Amino acid sequence: MVARWRVWALAAVLWPALAFAQTADEAPQRVVSVNVCTDQLAMLVAGEDQLVSVSALSQDSSSSAMADEAAQYPVNHGRAEEIHLLEPDLVIAGRFSATQMVSMLRRLDIPVEVFEPATSIADVRANIRRMGEVLGRTDQAEALVEAFDGQLAMLSEPPIDPPTAALYFPNGYTRGEDTLVGDIVKAAGFANLASDFEIQAGAHLPLEQLVLAGPELVITGSRHRGNSRSEAILQHPALDEAAQFGTHRGLTNRDWICGTPRVLAAIDRIGSLRGRLIGTR
Repeated sequence: MVARWRVWALAAVLWPALAFAQTADEAPQRVVSVNVCTDQLAMLVAGEDQLVSVSALSQDSSSSAMADEAAQYPVNHGRAEEIHLLEPDLVIAGRFSATQMVSMLRRLDIPVEVFEPATSIADVRANIRRMGEVLGRTDQAEALVEAFDGQLAMLSEPPIDPPTAALYFPNGYTRGEDTLVGDIVKAAGFANLASDFEIQAGAHLPLEQLVLAGPELVITGSRHRGNSRSEAILQHPALDEAAQFGTHRGLTNRDWICGTPRVLAAIDRIGSLRGRLIGTR
């Protein structure tokens, strides 16, 4: 398994802004992001003082992998009125951002770029490059992609005799290979149990079927603050008995919900579990 120091070394490459900056006359000077995923991409790519506001969710460490970095920016709450007062020359939104807000901003002649959510590791690269294009920072974006691919190559496990893992989330929901978290599990060297049930995207998987399938590992997220009935199934005692090597509950939303270089941390952590399983076979 790849030594841990390589992952920490990646932070010095990916998280801070690189020393050089691309200059472009047409590059927007006042950029506002209203989505937790575009927040993080923009923080990675934007030039100094180019990004003037990020969404309030960007400072929530349970959802954002860059909550500490986001603390240095003024936040917005996705309301057209407050965004208009910031006088942006570009607003960056996600596909599921409030459509009324986006429509109103466009009626006010404020350009809005809408990003699709990442459903694969390839989408991570594509969204980084697109962020570079809309911010006029293509060199910065390309450097991030190059660093990302280099680290991914070191972390990815060979698809030889892969152990089987089941992804299991609140309400008994699983994810297949046509999802970002499914691609993360594949890169970490696991076969996804969802494929055995012909689930490619996402679907409900009854706990009884999971137990009968007997995967080698169950991977689920850590619980949120408070008590949610949807998460109760993740504490069911049968879940720990379902897998030969138990249940890993360390996957948090911030590790995989957004298509950013942060997914490398999830690949590394899950890949380390694979190494342990292979060693015990």
